[in-house]
Amino acid sequence: MSDKAPSLKFKRVLLKLSGEALMGDQGFGIDPHVVVRIAAELKDVHSLGVQIAIVIGGGNIFRGIKASAEGFDRVAADHMGMLATLINALALQDALEKMDVYTRVQSAIEMKEVAEMFIRRRAIRHLEKNRVVIFAAGTGNPYFSTDTTAALRAMEIKAEVILKATKVDGIYDADPVKVANAKLYPEISYIDVLTQGLGVMDSTAISLCKDNGVPIIVFNMKSKGNIKRVIIGEKIGSLVH
Repeated sequence: MSDKAPSLKFKRVLLKLSGEALMGDQGFGIDPHVVVRIAAELKDVHSLGVQIAIVIGGGNIFRGIKASAEGFDRVAADHMGMLATLINALALQDALEKMDVYTRVQSAIEMKEVAEMFIRRRAIRHLEKNRVVIFAAGTGNPYFSTDTTAALRAMEIKAEVILKATKVDGIYDADPVKVANAKLYPEISYIDVLTQGLGVMDSTAISLCKDNGVPIIVFNMKSKGNIKRVIIGEKIGSLVH
């Protein structure tokens, strides 16, 4: 007799992945082994019937705001960062499709040879047909981060939650890598995140989520199975609401 499938807390989610999540320990670029591991976890969750949309960053290849600080024109630098996110999206798409998970990459900048343009209704239809949708090129506008993109796309597709994958176990009152006794917040309000200046997501993204009532769960992506644990309602990471 087969095990009973776990009950789902969320049916449609928006996963925010940083570009750095794809580079593993190599410091730059894309580690194929890491991409395959992430894809395998996504397949596991997808097989439960969860509709998954993903916003992916590009910091493993090019970070617009850093390049701007070093002398690049900000608009040009941000456009370069958007192109980096498309490279990451195609890498993740390739890994998922090799595991027989159908995906679509939708770009906010027209690149019709490699990705669809972002069209809200089409994105929702893909999700309803059990395709994983990967949103690339940010919002298509400079001065907006991929965190803000995640908040915006989550609202547009009516996602129930934003899952923010990080390298630490949740939201702390200080950087846990630098401060040994940093305190973990199991739950925290949008306002407290903003007033304490906690670097979960940028203030634009947090404000958008606050104004539209979209919860954010911040969790450690490096712990295998954590995406599934969040989806079935286990109390891991930090909840912003």
